[in-house]
Amino acid sequence: MPGLIRRSDIDEVRSRTNIADIVGDFVTLKSAGVGSLKGLCPFHEERSPSFHVRPQVGLYHCFGCNEGGDVFSFLQKMDHVTFAEAVERLAGRLGYELHYEDGGQASDHGNRARLLAANAAAEKFFQTQLATPAAQIGRDFLGARGFDAAAAQHFGIGFAPKSFNALGDALKKQGFTPEELTASGLLSTGDRGNAYDRFRGRLIWPIRDVTGQTVGFGARKVLGDDEDKGPKYLNTPETAVYHKSQVLYGLDLARRDIAKGKQVVVVEGYTDVMACHLAGVTTAVATCGTSFGVDHIKVIRRVLGDVDNSDTAGTGEVVFTFDPDEAGQKAASRAFQEEQRFAAQTFVAVAPDNLDPSDLRTQRGDEAVRRLIADRKPMFEFMIRRVLARYDLETVEGRVGALRAAAPVVAGIRDRSLSDGYVRNLAGWLGMDPAEVGRMVRSAKAARPTTSAPVAEPDAERAPPDVRLLDLPTDVETRMERDALLVILQRPQAIGRDLIERAVAVRMRNSILDVVRDGVATAIEAWDRPDWIAKVAEAVPARFAGLIAQLGVAPIPETREANLDNYARAQVADLVAVDLSRRKADLQGASQRAAAEGDADRARRIQVEIAALETERRKLRAG
Repeated sequence: MPGLIRRSDIDEVRSRTNIADIVGDFVTLKSAGVGSLKGLCPFHEERSPSFHVRPQVGLYHCFGCNEGGDVFSFLQKMDHVTFAEAVERLAGRLGYELHYEDGGQASDHGNRARLLAANAAAEKFFQTQLATPAAQIGRDFLGARGFDAAAAQHFGIGFAPKSFNALGDALKKQGFTPEELTASGLLSTGDRGNAYDRFRGRLIWPIRDVTGQTVGFGARKVLGDDEDKGPKYLNTPETAVYHKSQVLYGLDLARRDIAKGKQVVVVEGYTDVMACHLAGVTTAVATCGTSFGVDHIKVIRRVLGDVDNSDTAGTGEVVFTFDPDEAGQKAASRAFQEEQRFAAQTFVAVAPDNLDPSDLRTQRGDEAVRRLIADRKPMFEFMIRRVLARYDLETVEGRVGALRAAAPVVAGIRDRSLSDGYVRNLAGWLGMDPAEVGRMVRSAKAARPTTSAPVAEPDAERAPPDVRLLDLPTDVETRMERDALLVILQRPQAIGRDLIERAVAVRMRNSILDVVRDGVATAIEAWDRPDWIAKVAEAVPARFAGLIAQLGVAPIPETREANLDNYARAQVADLVAVDLSRRKADLQGASQRAAAEGDADRARRIQVEIAALETERRKLRAG
């Protein structure tokens, strides 16, 4: 092993390196005054830039999370390398020769630099192989999709010969050891410990990080199943330099146009990225053998400069394209779940006849691909229409079900003006009263965790915040439901089990209070026990337990102590009575429809049910 790198060499590499260039490979930086640049911090989630770089002094600092240091520490934290590896990487970038305290040469077997060098050598090998006669099947595959030799060269596409040792033998001759090639994912190890080429008889796409260094490969099957029994796509396994959840194919080519145009297009495959770029949509990227996730969002937000402040919020665009199959629909749902992590506006682009961008370009040309992105639809509209498509909107039940399912989607819209607009749109699509739709959306919004920023920790999901009494809206209907549950928790003996059971059969209009109702119903056997409130708290999700505790101690809106029991029973009776009135109104409508259809027997049966409900309602009022 070599000794320590000489201090003078470390200082020389530091002085020759512009920290803004290195940080700029990961973060879009903008002027923050004389001698200072700023951008979104790469070390924690934020929506307003608090990460500052001062090139003159070679330092960075985040005023949000207090991370700071020089160019070496930045690389150590971003790429998970040692201090020596960070120095060696920057020296290699400069072409500067390092010296070590013991006078020896650098020995970097198995480290990041050697793995990157092995990938670079493999990339050249694969590209050379694409021109061989054995790769004709690969060239035919590309040609059938409209990709010529120039396109293959632009994207660095290569071919892995159908051999167990061609790549390994070639790279060993260049000085790479079997251990290094295995550590880089280029070789796999069999049951007997023998190493062999991981990629065989496949087209190869180099996967590069944001700086353009090849960190792994994606390989597609082009031979028949009788010749290649492996999966359709095969990627580099997780290595010290390749982490599939943190890389996006095509980002090295797209990042400058993404930062400049404030738009990123997320597609599903390597050929889709190629098709978009060749058609002029040069901001397209794709995931590499994994679902689009939180780490991808972090990468995109840094490159996009996705900030949330009065000057720039909402100016960026993230456009998703999805395949029409089941996997594509699941991908759409996952992307929508993460939409709140963007300050930028999110869109969905769906091609005519459900073609993916690659097939669209092949069948209809470059202009069709450009039009696909230009005709993008807002993510919220896309998701709402997906929800509505599951219901029969020709029936009352279908419309009500669709409203209940779509309201949480509208409730998730941060922008108040957009939210109001979608309330009107949803009401129009359903043929319902906008006021009724608005009430349902407000109820759904109250049940959502309240947050003004993306909710990701650097390495883990942050738990949604606890629900509080203050989170409830103050409309009359919600207050009635709240007060009924409040007295059920605080004075159950005054109400009695029978009336409590009737109350928990009522579906609350407010979704937060509906969770409380479910907890009361679950714990009903403990209604007359001292630990009644604790049992209800145990029966609800953890973040609602505090709300149960608050309802258990909140003041009852009755100033006369002597009247508390009567008040408690009246509140619960009113809740049940209102529900009975709703059910009565629904039955009256059904009776009118039966009469109009000439079904007199059904109309009479319904009238009997109406009479029974009215009798029950009067008894409640009288009691």
